[in-house]
Amino acid sequence: MARVTSDTATQARHGESVEERPTAWRARLRRYGYAAPPRPGARERLVPPQPEPGGGRVWGAFGLAAEDARRLGRLTGWGGPLLVTLFAGILRFWNLGSPHAVIFDETYYAKDAWSLYRLGYEGSWPEKANETILENPAAAPLSEAASYVVHPPVGKWVIALGEAMFGLTPFGWRFMVAVLGTLSVLMVCRIGRRLFRSTALGCLAGLLLAVDGLHLVMSRTALLDLVLMFFVLAAFGCLLVDRDRARARLAAALPPDGRPDAEVGDRLGLGARPWRLAAGVCLGLACATKWSGLYVLAAFGVLTVLWDVASRRTAGARRPYRSALRRDAGPAFLSSVPVAAVTYLAGWAGWFAGRDGYFRTWADDRRGLSPDSLALPFTDLKLPLPQFDMTWVPASLRSLWHYEAEVYRFHVGLTSEHTYQSHPWSWPVTARPVSYFYESSERGENGCTADSGCAREVLALGTPLLWWAACFALLYCLYRWGLRRDWRAGAILCGVAAGWLPWFLYQERTIFYFYAVVFVPFLCLALAMAVGALLGPPGSTERRRTAGVVGAGVLVVLIVWNFVYFYPIYTGLEISKDAWQNRMWLDTWI
Repeated sequence: MARVTSDTATQARHGESVEERPTAWRARLRRYGYAAPPRPGARERLVPPQPEPGGGRVWGAFGLAAEDARRLGRLTGWGGPLLVTLFAGILRFWNLGSPHAVIFDETYYAKDAWSLYRLGYEGSWPEKANETILENPAAAPLSEAASYVVHPPVGKWVIALGEAMFGLTPFGWRFMVAVLGTLSVLMVCRIGRRLFRSTALGCLAGLLLAVDGLHLVMSRTALLDLVLMFFVLAAFGCLLVDRDRARARLAAALPPDGRPDAEVGDRLGLGARPWRLAAGVCLGLACATKWSGLYVLAAFGVLTVLWDVASRRTAGARRPYRSALRRDAGPAFLSSVPVAAVTYLAGWAGWFAGRDGYFRTWADDRRGLSPDSLALPFTDLKLPLPQFDMTWVPASLRSLWHYEAEVYRFHVGLTSEHTYQSHPWSWPVTARPVSYFYESSERGENGCTADSGCAREVLALGTPLLWWAACFALLYCLYRWGLRRDWRAGAILCGVAAGWLPWFLYQERTIFYFYAVVFVPFLCLALAMAVGALLGPPGSTERRRTAGVVGAGVLVVLIVWNFVYFYPIYTGLEISKDAWQNRMWLDTWI
């Protein structure tokens, strides 16, 4: 027996298939037909196969020949996501210019974007510029005097692209945001397909994003947060592709029998990783849209290193953490932080190009840096900073440093009360949405025929049933990650945490629910993963699969119905005041 045990241990160390002696509880379960799934080899665990899209069976049911059915089934890998994206695009572009108004913070970003397009920096506007812009965009009263703004320029440059094509109109300043909102649905479909190895679940995640009210409203409004979300999601997709490519290289270097090999796991260099460089660029663009992208940069940097640790452990590394730190952590840092920093500075190209931007010439007659003190977060203390001769640093960079220091002071000190501010703990249950636009009229005014009067509103509110179901999906992901070591759940939770948890550090600051749009795609992925579990694993009994399909179908239909019900207050359609009141499910929504 000792000899057999020794051989078994040796086989296990090399990753060979071993028939383990069943434990007592497994022996009992075998009486009811339980059979432990075979443990795949290292190569299969490094590169799990991408299954053929299941559409072939569907087309075959319509009487098509087997080969034609398989061909159409393969097309669903892109065809399905593109159809979902087309649906999302129709929702986002339909009557995009309505309301014909400057709504909520469009009063800042639409005009700043036009300034960047015309001047290369943010100029100043008179108080009643909005009325003039809506009546006669050609007479936009833009002044060349620099204006003090508190967000980096990349998101406004994106908005400016639409204005350059369609003018300073509501459709023009919302166009590019709608484009990115639509493309983000396509990205979620493809990310979900790669993450879950299922075209159906990937398309489901994209469909959920397409019918989320917060994402729809933000896709139809010229604010920066949807742009930030797009770059964060793009970075996540790039890192996911990089993970698969790196694991494929490790798998290809394993011995022919596919067993783990310490030489490969510990010593193999993974070469050039262009997808990780692309992620660094995307994260730099995210930071150059809003500074909250810095938290995502840090979280995704840790995530990609942990993925490398897991890959090397599977390949046979004896010390996976040491190997990943020696061979992967350095390149990961260089392809993220410096690349993101260069990208961030490139976003200020218009400000650097001239000398008229705000604080552009601040350092011309100064030798040091600003500030002379640093306010410590969460305290009233200020840390004095020594001043040195810094003339060896280009004056433009020192001026930008001063500008950013002043912006930091503004953000830290932003504590004024606002009607629609909310605390981040309330975001997942949609406790306090933000009203971007509201107007009402009585019967007989502006064509209103309702006895109770009419109302139009654009309310930044996530589809309630989707968000409430996603709360349970996040709990499921915590279980899968914490107790079942499911890396997919961990990746989704990382995306949610990076976009949500940092705001808990600033609860005294004025913050809003619509900031949550950054992690909405990850909520949809979490819900799609939970629906996949509801459907049951492959090989489930017909009764189990039927129950799962019915339950999942009912949930998705209810979410879609909920979206349709709230659609008028997402897009500013005129409805009766009674109908509007019926949609105010919570008192805090008013």
